[in-house]
Amino acid sequence: MAILSRANLVVFFLIGVLAPASAHAVELKISAQALEHTLNQQLFSGAQGRYYIRGDDHSACYVYVDQPKVSFVQDRIVVHVHTHSKLGTSVRGACLGLGLSPEADVSILPDAQNENIGFRDAKVEHLSESKELNFFLVPFLSRKLPQKMTVNIADILRKVLAGSATTTGYDMKLDELHIHSMQVIGDSLVVDFDGKLTVH
Repeated sequence: MAILSRANLVVFFLIGVLAPASAHAVELKISAQALEHTLNQQLFSGAQGRYYIRGDDHSACYVYVDQPKVSFVQDRIVVHVHTHSKLGTSVRGACLGLGLSPEADVSILPDAQNENIGFRDAKVEHLSESKELNFFLVPFLSRKLPQKMTVNIADILRKVLAGSATTTGYDMKLDELHIHSMQVIGDSLVVDFDGKLTVH
């Protein structure tokens, strides 16, 4: 009996779960490390893994965050970041003011948004004691960070399938994908979805 290659196993798996007209939901488990990877790619991709909320790496006064860590607590996803700031007035290339480096946390709920793994209900769980620094941190934690964690599952599958004709001998195209639900279960974000696949 011929042994199927890994690529062909993927093909037959996808055909089995995505091709039927009345497809059954597929369960996808996403780890905290995978969400961290998404954040690092889509937000913390600057020099030394920093995201500047104010200024840049040449500014005397600045606010930036780095080292995102994702964890799951009950039904929520918690993102922990380190902050670094020099707040004050720039005078002759130096920042006259305070240097602060607190840590901050925001928690969010997973939210199915068409083909996207999205997030809602952002709650800032831990901030600095500086009102001036929090003025920059709160909008970042409650809006910018959740937006940049959003992942389009259909786009990822289409990229995987783009070279299917070469790697498997089957030309496969994803026609539809529907996310039904998402929830945190244990140490994973569990996504239930189905879709339709065309194979030539």
